[in-house]
Amino acid sequence: MINEKVKNWLEGRGFADRLTEHAETIDTVEHAAQQIGCSEAEIAKTLSFLVDDKPVIVVMAGDGRVNSSKFKAVFHTKPSMIPRDRVEELTGFQPGGVCPFGVPADIPVWLDISMKRFEYIHPAGGNEFTSVKLTPDELEKATDSVGWCDICKGWED
Repeated sequence: MINEKVKNWLEGRGFADRLTEHAETIDTVEHAAQQIGCSEAEIAKTLSFLVDDKPVIVVMAGDGRVNSSKFKAVFHTKPSMIPRDRVEELTGFQPGGVCPFGVPADIPVWLDISMKRFEYIHPAGGNEFTSVKLTPDELEKATDSVGWCDICKGWED
């Protein structure tokens, strides 16, 4: 059940050995934490937004929530999620499996600083049964990210 596009993407960056298949779904932060055996905060959730009618991906810690004013400061618009029925069309991944690996080249990927507090984080691996274990620095290397941003609330100590 490994997503071949994601596997090939990660192979090209030296991280394919970090893919893990799970017997049960990891389609939510709660399910992913249960399957992986980590805290919900250590799940790197990948959210897809529309900014100026174009998709943008932001990866953030599982306990983070989007702060509208911080989002607007970075993207100059209010946060607007891609409608569920358009996620696959725009990102190439089904809801529950959206990940920052192998997305179309015209979709910018941002990483939120909420993940930097963990040794390892676990983004999805292209479907609802696969995850990838990476350090925050490795996640940056494994994606073609624009860089780090600060758009979350709820995770600070």
